[in-house]
Amino acid sequence: MTELGHVVLYVKELKRSVEFYTNIVGLETVATVFNGRAAALTGGRTHHELLLIEVGNAPPPPAGHRLGLYHIGWKIGDDLQTLRRKLALIEEHQVPLDGMSDHTISQSLYIRDPDGNEIELYVDDPQVDWRNDHDWVRQPVKPLRL
Repeated sequence: MTELGHVVLYVKELKRSVEFYTNIVGLETVATVFNGRAAALTGGRTHHELLLIEVGNAPPPPAGHRLGLYHIGWKIGDDLQTLRRKLALIEEHQVPLDGMSDHTISQSLYIRDPDGNEIELYVDDPQVDWRNDHDWVRQPVKPLRL
């Protein structure tokens, strides 16, 4: 079995990014390393799914077509009520919402972290048996209304 272990992001301000990933995404800080210049965070699946390393000023990622990371998807639950609660939290913290999509297999909110990286927060639809039925792949992405 192969699974994604973790993602490492360079960030401008570690404290600001840690607050975003803990308060908005829902991760927990498990360690601060590199003399306080980096933090390891987890959603509980493994020792860390995200490592943030502070590098200071750097150009933001370009918008539109580019090489490299498109977005990071964080599964936050299995029902629309969880997604509604997350949307309320996003609005409460005045985090701009880039979009909402129904992918048939999952429903998603799209936001950006403090450094402009796109973050997908999603819930899986437990009614879709993705292991045995691949019809969801051929379905168009639809607007999501919560």
